[in-house]
Amino acid sequence: MDTIFALASAQGKAGVAVIRLSGPQSHQAAKVLSGGDLPLRGMCLRELRAPDGSRLDDGLVLTFHGPSSFTGEDVAELQIHGSTASVNAVLRVLSEMPDLRLAEPGEFTRRALENGKMDLAQVEGLADLIDAETEAQRKQAQTILAGELGDLAERWRRDLIRAASLLEAVIDFADEDVPTDVSPEVRSLVTAVMADLEREAKGVRIAERIRTGFEVAIVGPPNAGKSTLLNALAGREAAITSEYAGTTRDIIEVRMDLAGVPVTLLDTAGLRETEDHVEGLGIALARKRAENADLRVFLTEDPQALGIGMQSDDIQVLPKSDLRSGGTEGVSGKTGQGIDRLIDNISVVLKERTASYGIATRERHRVAMLKSSAALSEALRVLDSGPDLYDIAAEELRTAIRALESLVGRVDVENLLDEIFASFCLGK
Repeated sequence: MDTIFALASAQGKAGVAVIRLSGPQSHQAAKVLSGGDLPLRGMCLRELRAPDGSRLDDGLVLTFHGPSSFTGEDVAELQIHGSTASVNAVLRVLSEMPDLRLAEPGEFTRRALENGKMDLAQVEGLADLIDAETEAQRKQAQTILAGELGDLAERWRRDLIRAASLLEAVIDFADEDVPTDVSPEVRSLVTAVMADLEREAKGVRIAERIRTGFEVAIVGPPNAGKSTLLNALAGREAAITSEYAGTTRDIIEVRMDLAGVPVTLLDTAGLRETEDHVEGLGIALARKRAENADLRVFLTEDPQALGIGMQSDDIQVLPKSDLRSGGTEGVSGKTGQGIDRLIDNISVVLKERTASYGIATRERHRVAMLKSSAALSEALRVLDSGPDLYDIAAEELRTAIRALESLVGRVDVENLLDEIFASFCLGK
């Protein structure tokens, strides 16, 4: 197997840069650079030199002996000064060593998967953690990375194997008297797993929204102050504002962190009847995006006039409160009045929704769980027909088990791996 290496820290100038090596020649390569023996597992400060004796840098050399390492192989890490020139010099020397090559994106993590150090769900959790921008995303990714989904899938799998073994026992001893009826225990095990699967599958959509972000659309008639409100929420001039109706014709998107929840705010075209073809296209797009958004903020006095039905969680606020005499109701992007209250209202709605999400976070997880649940439902149906069809029920249980194994990457995921690891950086 090749020994791979890559910069594991971010590109560009930094105080410290980390270069990671993994594979059978990783310790030998680090030894050549540092000019002396290294501990199988430990850390030492060494002067790093090229094979011709030229000095490269001072650095910490860390060594990990497989399988007690991230990848499950022998691993070495070089912590050097984070200048671009120093990093390039060390990488150049490593590339000239025999049996060493630059790692492909995500190859370190892929080796960890192949060596049993992580399951596929944990790999996805690691990718999500690297991409996490908000506290909710960090917590969600840490849950998956800690292996909680894998542990849950293993418990389901263990219960189903127990149920299948009971049926197999009846089949194997068909010519003998079986002392007890196994169907009650089998049914209890299967129904409990089905209930868990259905609950987790229902929570995937919300979990996906935490991972990718909720969409909140600001809708209203022309010149209601939607773009001004968006700019105030974003803290910058993200959208063009003017006193002329119809200024916004495309969807303006701003990514935000609201109370730890990732949100994409959408500034949409003012909703009205128009003969302007281009503005009409913008209004049609605005309606479509608003209807598909997770939450809508109606910046208007009359939501029904906009032609978009309000959902129970949608928020209505009066526009341009700075122009209203005597009241504190409404919101003004110009003065900031009511913005804190609006943010609190949006945060409350989204937090209530995220309270119901489960551990599974991706559509792939949901599909695997639904496939398993469907097989279990069929197994229960066949179970009612009596012992003569227990072999069919047992096969349905095995189908459900295979679906759960695909959830954590034991089977049927080879076609997913290239896509998953393509999102990783070289050093991960």
